[in-house]
Amino acid sequence: MNHPRVTLPVPAPPPPAHRGEPVLDLAVPVFNEETDLEPSVRRLHAHLRETFPYPFRITVADNASTDDTPLIAARLAAELPEVEWIRLAEKGRGRALRAAWSASSAPVVGYLDVDLSTGLTALLPLVAPLISGHSDLAIGTRLAPGARVVRGPKREAISRCYNVLLRCTLSVGFSDAQCGFKAVRRDAAARLLPLVRDPGWFFDTELLVIAERAGLRIHEVPVDWVDDPDSRVALLSTALADLRGIARVGLSLARGTLPPGRPPRSYAVRATVMALAHLLLYAALRPASAAQVTNALSMLVCWTLAQPVLGRPPLPPPPALPALAARLAVTAGSLAVLRHTAPGTGLRAELAVLAAAHLSLLLARPAFGGRRRRTESAAS
Repeated sequence: MNHPRVTLPVPAPPPPAHRGEPVLDLAVPVFNEETDLEPSVRRLHAHLRETFPYPFRITVADNASTDDTPLIAARLAAELPEVEWIRLAEKGRGRALRAAWSASSAPVVGYLDVDLSTGLTALLPLVAPLISGHSDLAIGTRLAPGARVVRGPKREAISRCYNVLLRCTLSVGFSDAQCGFKAVRRDAAARLLPLVRDPGWFFDTELLVIAERAGLRIHEVPVDWVDDPDSRVALLSTALADLRGIARVGLSLARGTLPPGRPPRSYAVRATVMALAHLLLYAALRPASAAQVTNALSMLVCWTLAQPVLGRPPLPPPPALPALAARLAVTAGSLAVLRHTAPGTGLRAELAVLAAAHLSLLLARPAFGGRRRRTESAAS
């Protein structure tokens, strides 16, 4: 059975770019980036001047910075003819991209992070399918064959868990939702932006989910990517916001606001979703608290947030509490054994032990949905 797709408004086709007008408008969202802004914009500008065969524009989108970022952006805009800047009164990467893209007249709009973690050699392969009309959106991916990534195990684990979690909960087909290296045709953006609600970091994911369900063509480009050790992304708040976003979009699918996808029904898939959410949040919370406290808190948060996505009430009913208690007991016991046998191990070992604990629970088929489903099947 084919699921219905998102129906997007059909705007008038964009006029072709005249000679000298930008074909590509690249937004660079920034907040308090007085150190990195000028060298990054100059490097990006030089690269586009040397390698990009069409007129372009770089739009610095200032997210209500409180340092010298707006002064630097204004100076760059005055000095470099292809650079402009806008200032927003409120923070939020999604809010900045919406403002920059909505105001642009370029046939292709996109963005990249100010730290330029993604290799710029992937820029032309990213936008070429959009200029030719072959695709509607294009994303850089760090998780596809051909990508070369340099980053620590913590960020690697969080990224992979998040993207697998998206596949399990929202049935997405794209491989990397979070890479700060994306582009979209302006006509497609005009149809998608009114449907995207998130003003922050979840903006990318929501945009891609809606685009995929609308049947738009998404092109993926493997990229070279080097982690910025001075990244200003707050892992805890970002992880919580992403989990809330997944729950909200999942509820929209369940309620029919967006068409239903392929929601996970089996015990194995539901248990996998729960495990991935727990590992993702544990990795984000662990630096701020002890292992057992982090385990209990992340388990409770993920259990609560996962229920709407899995088609259950927002809070676990009394019959489900033994399953939650069992998960807490097994994961806490696994961490205790690890701490006793190898007290000097770090986050990677803790995540491995927690993953093994979840696997043992999966193989044991505890009360997490299994008995209730058998009862319902018998009743039917």
